[in-house]
Amino acid sequence: MDNIKINGIKTYAYHGVFDAERQLGQFFITDVTMHLDLTAASTTDDLDLTVNYGEAYKLIEDVIAGEPVNLIEYLAGKVSQTLFDRYDKIVGVEVTITKVNPPIEGHYENVSITLNRKREN
Repeated sequence: MDNIKINGIKTYAYHGVFDAERQLGQFFITDVTMHLDLTAASTTDDLDLTVNYGEAYKLIEDVIAGEPVNLIEYLAGKVSQTLFDRYDKIVGVEVTITKVNPPIEGHYENVSITLNRKREN
């Protein structure tokens, strides 16, 4: 299966369970892989036969910057569903959301989750 990847979408948002996360906000990094058949686009040079990744980027960014949620797992689910709703060509999506500065004690670089979803018929 072919794919289109958009990596490193850096968005400031206010997601999290704790009040401080909702008040102060932080950066979230989102990586998305959209699985689809790119045969027609690769042989015709026609944008209508693929996913416009500029438009997809904006949709993803709007979800991440949107209404605050408690869990980045839920947020990744919203990103996946938004892409499925907009692009019928997408058959699967992998979404990784990284919380750059979560409020937990310890020495680590970041925390991330990855969801793998397939279109339900």
